Amino acid sequence: MRRFALILAVLVGATAANAEPKPEDARVLDALMGKKLDYGDGVWQDFRSSMKTLYYSGRPSWGYWSVRNGQYCSQWPPSSLWACYDIELTVSGVSFVGERGDVTIGAYAD
Repeated sequence: MRRFALILAVLVGATAANAEPKPEDARVLDALMGKKLDYGDGVWQDFRSSMKTLYYSGRPSWGYWSVRNGQYCSQWPPSSLWACYDIELTVSGVSFVGERGDVTIGAYAD
């Protein structure tokens, strides 16, 4: 039984890994992956295809990003907690909307 459960877990994981992202997830991935956002005042963020992100605000800070149910999510070590945000896309950038309605606006940088 234990062996069956292990095989099933591997098969389910492989299927999930090969699944196409949901349309809203694909939209967010396309908006962020390989892009750099400028938040003004020398603050910027780079979204790597490796799902690492570099946030710069006077000094570099490395974290991880993902897309879940159409939301941008980030995790900043040493914390293991993930925070997720709704996003609004524009031609010139992305707005991140927090749980309490706080908005952070980023413009696409060259």
